[in-house]
Amino acid sequence: MKARIFIVAILFAAAGEVMAARLEVIEITSAKLRRNPLGDPATRRLAVFIPDDAKDAARVPLVVYLPGWGGSSEDAIAQGAGAWFGQVVDQLAARGLPVRIAVVDGRSRYGGSQFLNSAATGDYADYVADEIIPALTKGGAAVCIIAGHSSGAYGALMLAMSHHEKFTAVVALSPDSDFDTTHKALVEQPSVRAVTPAELDAAMAPPKTARLPADGTARLIMGLCANYAPTTGQPGRFDWLYDAAGHWRADTWQRWLALDPLTLVRQKPDAFAPTQRVYLDGAEHDEFGANIGAAKIHALLRERKAPVTFYESPGHHSDRLPERLVRGLAWASEKPESK
Repeated sequence: MKARIFIVAILFAAAGEVMAARLEVIEITSAKLRRNPLGDPATRRLAVFIPDDAKDAARVPLVVYLPGWGGSSEDAIAQGAGAWFGQVVDQLAARGLPVRIAVVDGRSRYGGSQFLNSAATGDYADYVADEIIPALTKGGAAVCIIAGHSSGAYGALMLAMSHHEKFTAVVALSPDSDFDTTHKALVEQPSVRAVTPAELDAAMAPPKTARLPADGTARLIMGLCANYAPTTGQPGRFDWLYDAAGHWRADTWQRWLALDPLTLVRQKPDAFAPTQRVYLDGAEHDEFGANIGAAKIHALLRERKAPVTFYESPGHHSDRLPERLVRGLAWASEKPESK
């Protein structure tokens, strides 16, 4: 792994006053992603937002943020002074909670990532845990929190469960969970059922010849299948949810459910470490029903007396993300907002 750092000063206007944050753009050439089967880039950039007055940034508590499907650190870098992560850093610093927020690029051929290790996409979990974390904690961060939204919140939950020692807390905003609620309606869409074997072969073809369907839902479900159901012994390929005659494949769906955070929490009393703080959030009018699974996970963990909370925010799936992240990080840092 090789890393290069570029520093950019950025200013934010909030509530009539100017607040400062610093943006470091860190370029990492990943050994974990170098031989990914889709030919996706191994060199990626992190957008790291840091309190401007931080004298030793490496010792400021670290938040690794995983964007939702299709999102990326590149969005934050392109927005510059308009990137809302810097505003979150400023708001928390003003409350005496300085943090760094590192925004990850987990995009793949299919548009996004669930931040899993998959033989059909690449080792994105290892990329985060074994490369990004060490690159950002050479000086020793006192706290490392994993956070994310939607697909990124799914990845945050999965990484927190598989790396107890790396993450003191997880902040999951509208996470993919309870797949019978969040995913089943999508996989039953006509455009998904209509995908042909030839279209699947074209999508899984070598990098220079691969072709994806025009329909966005079909592309998304292909990407999710690539994460949840990679074909054994065939890198770059995945098992589809319908056979060549269009019949539902229950065995493939069971592979999806086996990687549902709700399933894992139900099956594993020690899914999270006793000391890990778990912040779950879902929007009141979430169009995908992500609030339902988050509430179910909260109920299970609460029964186990785990340090967990659930907040149902106003609005829809992707509404009010800055204020939701501020609220979650404040709670994860053991200084929750008053109700």
